Amino acid sequence: MSQFNQENLSHAAELLRALAHPLRLKIIKFIDKNEVINVNKIYNTLKLEQSITSQHLRILRNVGLVSTKREGKFIFYTLNYDRMEEVIGTINDFTDE
Repeated sequence: MSQFNQENLSHAAELLRALAHPLRLKIIKFIDKNEVINVNKIYNTLKLEQSITSQHLRILRNVGLVSTKREGKFIFYTLNYDRMEEVIGTINDFTDE
């Protein structure tokens, strides 16, 4: 078996753990559908508690899957598609070996 980048694989595993929750997947799909979305719109539309939504968004932000932009008192979320592609590439590299 050839060498694989353990650091990249660890990052990919961390991201997969973040994605392993159905509610986080639902939030990701909602952000993807809207491209840029205010956090209030996320929890109001998905009928979630604000605190629960914030916890899940923090996890997604910590692994680099979502990015934020503050405009006054509002926080807007977008998906980090480059990060997703990076992780998918790492997993593909690992499974091809």
